[in-house]
Amino acid sequence: MRFFDLVSLIAYNLSRRKGRVALTAIGVVIGTAAVVLLVALASGLQRNATNQFAGVADLTIISVYPKWEEAMMVEKVGGGGGGGSTTSTVQQLTTPVLKDLAALEGVEAVIARDSLRTMGVLKYGRLENYAYIFSADTPDYSVLGYELAFPEGSLALKKGELLIGESAMQQFMDPNWRPGRPEVKQPENLTGQQVKLQLTRWTNEGETINKTVYMRVAGVLKAKNGETDYAVVVRMDDLTTWNEWAMGTRINRNKEGYEYVMVKAVDTRVTTTLAEKINEMGFNAYTPQSFVEGINNFYTIIQIVFGGIGAIALLVAAIGIANTMTMAILERTREIGLMKAVGATNRNVLSIFLGEAAGIGLIGGLGGIGLAWLAAQLVNVLAAAYLESQAAQMGGNAAGPAAYIAPWLPIFALLFSTLVGLISGLYPALRAATMIPVLALKYE
Repeated sequence: MRFFDLVSLIAYNLSRRKGRVALTAIGVVIGTAAVVLLVALASGLQRNATNQFAGVADLTIISVYPKWEEAMMVEKVGGGGGGGSTTSTVQQLTTPVLKDLAALEGVEAVIARDSLRTMGVLKYGRLENYAYIFSADTPDYSVLGYELAFPEGSLALKKGELLIGESAMQQFMDPNWRPGRPEVKQPENLTGQQVKLQLTRWTNEGETINKTVYMRVAGVLKAKNGETDYAVVVRMDDLTTWNEWAMGTRINRNKEGYEYVMVKAVDTRVTTTLAEKINEMGFNAYTPQSFVEGINNFYTIIQIVFGGIGAIALLVAAIGIANTMTMAILERTREIGLMKAVGATNRNVLSIFLGEAAGIGLIGGLGGIGLAWLAAQLVNVLAAAYLESQAAQMGGNAAGPAAYIAPWLPIFALLFSTLVGLISGLYPALRAATMIPVLALKYE
């Protein structure tokens, strides 16, 4: 029997009993829709969680620190008086180490970090701000994923310029304000404005020495619920000069190194591997991507569990298909005997009934996918407002669909429902194929 003849015969047989086929297929529709919708909900939650986290942290950045917790302090005991000193064997993030990190495969950039090691007060008119001041050794801060709150600014710092976080800009206060006096209005946009940075150090005698530096605000950093929100970012050469003034000595990067280093990977797929290699070099490496991978693993388990719950409905539908096919064989026993009498083989009969069972699964699968798509659209509409409010509170990316139907999911659901129908019809089809023609023709 040719393939197209077989398909035509299967379609004809199914059309002869439209009501029974439709009722049986409804079970498959419900089961398939349950599988698709539940897995789509888990996929949507996973994508939104990953997307929101990516909006707060750059997933290609690896933060590298010295292993201070494993530092071995060796005490050198002097003769006679018991005086001594201590030395640390912890490996520092020196300039040669930065070159070794840059040579690792998959590294796009290595950016040293340092922070102000003395007290600094940012002043704008009568207002003051005790912001966290740090620097990353890069000519353009767009490489770190920083964004400007106002378009007129720039992320490329020149000497004597700084970037200020949007939240930090709103934290200026008047130290001379007293109850009853009018409050000084907070600046709305400091881009292009000049501010004063007052640095303070203390001598061994306890005397206070101040130093005032005039800085220009190159831009205001967009708030992202991250480190830069309440921080001030300056150039590395400016920061090094201030730290050397505060400590009263020059900083040797080949010996003392940097506070910590940011390693930027070329892609998020190699970030975790790079972090493991850096840990093996004797440093502490942390990347937000490892947390995201943990989220993905958790939601993968959720998808499997949800898919299993939906598959229970398909199991019930499978019993219905088996029952329908068994009844069909009893009703068509003489027809089966006639088919065999005119030359149909056991394989032909088996193929016809298996095809009919698979056809019911296919019809139910198509209906289930359509029903799941409609339900997913309804869920997305109802959840859109809530997800947008959550994204606004977190400061992350815009919320995506609550139920996301991946391209592979409808294909998998259709194949699975067809396979369920095929397996359900296996026993009835075998019964039909093994019937003795003479007995089948005599069946009443």
